[in-house]
Parts: sequence; C-alpha cells; structure tokens
Amino acid sequence: MAKKVEVKDLLEAGVHFGHLTRKWNPNMAPYIYMERNGIHVINLYKTTAKLDEANEALAKIAASGRKILFVATKKQAKDIVADKVANVNMPYITERWPGGMLTNFVTIRKAVKKMAMIDRMKKDGTFNTLSKKERLQVNRLRSKLEKNLGSISDMTRLPGALFIVDTMREHIAVKEAQKLNIPIFAMVDTNCDPKEVDYIIPANDDASKSIDIIMTSVTNAVAEGLAERKSEKAAESSAKEEKTPAKEAKPSKKEEAPKAVAEKKEEPKKKVEKSDDLTKIEGVGPKAAEALVNAGIDTYAKMSEADADNMKEILTEASSRMAHLDPTSWPKQAKMAADGNWDELKVWQDNVKGGKE
Repeated sequence: MAKKVEVKDLLEAGVHFGHLTRKWNPNMAPYIYMERNGIHVINLYKTTAKLDEANEALAKIAASGRKILFVATKKQAKDIVADKVANVNMPYITERWPGGMLTNFVTIRKAVKKMAMIDRMKKDGTFNTLSKKERLQVNRLRSKLEKNLGSISDMTRLPGALFIVDTMREHIAVKEAQKLNIPIFAMVDTNCDPKEVDYIIPANDDASKSIDIIMTSVTNAVAEGLAERKSEKAAESSAKEEKTPAKEAKPSKKEEAPKAVAEKKEEPKKKVEKSDDLTKIEGVGPKAAEALVNAGIDTYAKMSEADADNMKEILTEASSRMAHLDPTSWPKQAKMAADGNWDELKVWQDNVKGGKE
C-alpha cells in the first residue's frame, strides 16, 4: 500500500492556494477553508479525504484492465503529467485536445492507424520509392500525428476514466466525457465547478509543485491497481497448472454400479456465481457497477437478461447523478461478454459511440 499524502506535505507544496475571491465558483464553498489577502484558501483536510477516495477508485479501474486517459495541456502541468503517466503506461494528452477525441473516437483511431502505416512503409522499403517531396510531406504528417496522438497509439477503445488538470481549460474534454458517461477525476481549483466532476480533488491547479504531488499520489494508486491485476493473472495461471489431473485407474463394473446409485441420490450442488467486472460494459462506471451489484445484477449473464428500464430505476435510486445514464445497450453488451465473445464486444464498442447505437 502506497504511503498516503498528509496535510503537511500538501501545505508545503502550496496545494491550499486558490484563486482570487472575485473569480471563485460558489459551488466550491464546501471546500474553501478561509479567505486571506483576497485569495481563497482550500481546506486541505477535505483534499486528503477526496484524494484517498479518488485513488481507491482509480486503482480499481486500473485493476480491471481499463485505461485511464490523463489530460493536461497547460504549460506548468504538461511535462509533469507526461513524465508521471508514462511510468504507469497510461495514455495522456498534453499538447492539444483533439476535438471529438472521445465522441468521434473511430476517426481518431483512423489517424493512429495512418501513423502505423507510415511506420510500416519505412520498414518494408516503400517509403524510399517515394519522391523527395512526398517523403518530406509524409515525415511532416508523421511528426504532427506523433505530437498530437503518439501517447494514445495503444488506446484501442474508449478509456475507463478521465483524469483532468484544470477543468476550466479542458472544458471540451469534460463535455465529451459527460456525453459518453465516462467517469471524470480532476484537480479542481476554486474557480471551477465541482458538479461537472465525479471524483474531485480540491487543489491548486496552477502551481507545478501542487500538480506534482497530486500526480505522484494518483499514479502510485494506478501502479498499485496494475500490480494487483498482474498478481491476479499470475495466481490464475498457477491455479490452472495445479488443476491438471493425473490419469486415474478405471474402476471395475462391479464398483461402478453402487457408485452410480450413490451419485443419483446426491443432490446437485448449486454453483456459486462470482460477480463479474461490469465496468467492462461501455457506459458502466465504478459507481453504476456498485449499484447494480447491490441490486443483485452482479454477472454478465444476469445483466443480459435484465430489463433496461429496471436498471435505470436502480441507478436513479442509488444516486440522482446517475439518472442520465442510458442502459439500453447494456444487456446486448453483457450477452457478448457472457458468451465470451470479447473480440466482437471490442469491435462493437469501438464502432458505437459511448454504448449508444
């Protein structure tokens, strides 16, 4: 378990400094401790509590195998985010948010494939057959794609969550994530609206030291989730090896007869169903999955048979913030998952925007 960030560490990094009082967002009032010299001071005790909550949720998403997309295009944050996130092998956007990055993901994937095609051309020698002018144009295109999309080249499907530094600056990313019901984690300063974010971390999003300490804590949590997933896979593979049975001697016909009678008398054992990771269904976030599991819909098989309107009622009763979720396509996706058709599900999710047909 990674060491939790303490209030003293946050104080030294200047996480408590907010914006000028005249620039504040009234919705941030619960997270503001006081006003000093015309500047709002953030309550760091609430910051540590919210940071722990966000870290726990991020670790679960990472452990489920979903990607977390980090977004930070402001000058003082881009290098820190790129450095920290690269260590945990997660995608990030630090240059410019490409419009439609999430809502038009299919087109973005085409641009990434174009980059891969240029790389293949260079390997098989096709690139050398082009004229000097054409090679120059292709190299320029490759550099542009690498700059804007290089960090997301391995992201073959929509991310499981977004982590944003400064929601005011990245408002387009916030709107796209909201439209597709993707959970949003964010560093929220006193001039931002916390209602737009699912997991808020009240913090100074302008100072590099503040961004650094929050990003360190967050990426450590993601690394823990990835390590947990790796250990689970290793345990599963070793368990399969141990289950390989040795050849047993066949019993005689005289022994088989009483054994068969005894087996008939035994009552069939009920299979204990293990709950599935419902967040692999497009549109189902950690909170929605928790609400469905609590309501008894804890496997793909059960979700495939569940009524969409019934699931909508369960989510609305659990939290008014999930009332906008549309579970229409969830049974269809769950059916593919229950049947083990993961490749078919992946193609479907790549072609359908946010699980909405």
